[in-house]
Amino acid sequence: MNSRQRYLESLLFGKPDKVYFSPGRPRESTLERWHKEGLPENVDWFEFLCEKIGIKIEKSTSPEVSLRINFDMIPPFEEKIIEHKDGHYIVQTSKGEIVEISDRYDFSYLRSAKDFVTRKWHKFPVENVNDWEGIKKRYNAETPERYPENLKEIGKMLRERDYVFGIAINGPFWKMREWCGFENLCIFMATQQDFVMEMASFWKKFVLQVLRPVIKEIEFDYVMINEDMAYKEKSMISPSMVKKFLLPVWDEWVREIKKSGCKLIILDSDGYIGQLIPLWIEAGINCCIPVEIAAGNDIVAYRKIYGKKMAYIGGIDKRAIAKGGKIIQEEIYGKVPFLLKDGGYIPGCDHGVPPDISWDNFVEYSRILAKLCGWL
Repeated sequence: MNSRQRYLESLLFGKPDKVYFSPGRPRESTLERWHKEGLPENVDWFEFLCEKIGIKIEKSTSPEVSLRINFDMIPPFEEKIIEHKDGHYIVQTSKGEIVEISDRYDFSYLRSAKDFVTRKWHKFPVENVNDWEGIKKRYNAETPERYPENLKEIGKMLRERDYVFGIAINGPFWKMREWCGFENLCIFMATQQDFVMEMASFWKKFVLQVLRPVIKEIEFDYVMINEDMAYKEKSMISPSMVKKFLLPVWDEWVREIKKSGCKLIILDSDGYIGQLIPLWIEAGINCCIPVEIAAGNDIVAYRKIYGKKMAYIGGIDKRAIAKGGKIIQEEIYGKVPFLLKDGGYIPGCDHGVPPDISWDNFVEYSRILAKLCGWL
C-alpha cells in the first residue's frame, strides 16, 4: 500500500497493511530542546526519527503539490504594533483583533500555530450588528485571489497522487469566536440569537461558495473542520446551542463534501468532547482529533459507545510521553491494541508535542507505536 491508501484504510475501518504512522508534531520550542538532546540541526525531524527507530516510510513518487485556498478576509486588516512596553506588544492582527503577546514573538506566531504562545485579547472586530455589516464586505467568495490561477492543472496533477491530501476550514464556532470574541459570542447566543444565526448562515454559505470550485476539481482524502469548542470536562456551549447554531452548518457542509467523493470529515477540537461526539456523528462527521486525555476524555470508552461511527487520531496522553518508561508503556498498551483491533484509529500525541517531552522519550514512545502499528 502507498501512504494515501494506508491513511484511508486506517481511518475508514479498512484493512491497511500497516497502520498509518503519525506520532505527533513538535512545535518550535520542542524542536529547540530536541536539537540539544540528539536531534541534529538541518534535518527533517520525522525522517530522522524513522531512521533512528528502524522503519522506512515510503517516499512519494507523485509530484508534490501545494494548494492555498483563501477563506480569510480580503482585504485583511493592517498588522500593526499599537503599543510596546513592559516586555509586551499590543498589536492589531490581520483579523482585526487587538491582542497582547510577549515581545519574544512577532506576527508570524499569530498567523499560525508555530509554538505555544500565551496571548490576551483586548478587542474584537465585531462588537455589534453595525460592525458585522462592515466585516461581511471583506468576504466576497468571488474574489479571484482566493484561488490559485492553475486550479484545474493542480486538480489534474493530484488525480494519481500516492500521498495524503486534504484541506482545513474553520468551523462556524471557531469563526464567530474570531469575529466576536468568546465571551461576546456566548452573550450573543443568549441574547441576540437571530444575529448569531445570521453570522453562522453567512459563514456556511461563504465557505460552500469558495469550496465548490475546488471540490469540482479535486477529490480530497479528508476535509478537516477546525472547531475548538471545549474546556476541560465540559463543552464551551451547551449541546442545545450546538444543535441550534452549529449543526445546520456542519450538516450542509458534510453533505456537499461527501458528494464530491471525500469520505473522511475530521473535526479538530481540543478539550472534553464527550458531549459533542453524538452531535458530530449526527452531522456526518466520522473522525475527530486530538482527543486530549488531560481534559477528561476516555477514548476507549468512546469506542465502546460509538463503535465504528467515529474514528480517532491522537489519544495518547502527552503527560505520559513526558514521563516515559513504565508510564508511557502503560498508557500505550492500555488503549492502543484495543483501538487498533477494529481499526478507525491512528495513535498519536493528544495535541502538538510540547517541550516537556524529551527527545529520548519521544523516540522510545514512537518505537512502541511503530511496533503496534505493524512497522517493526
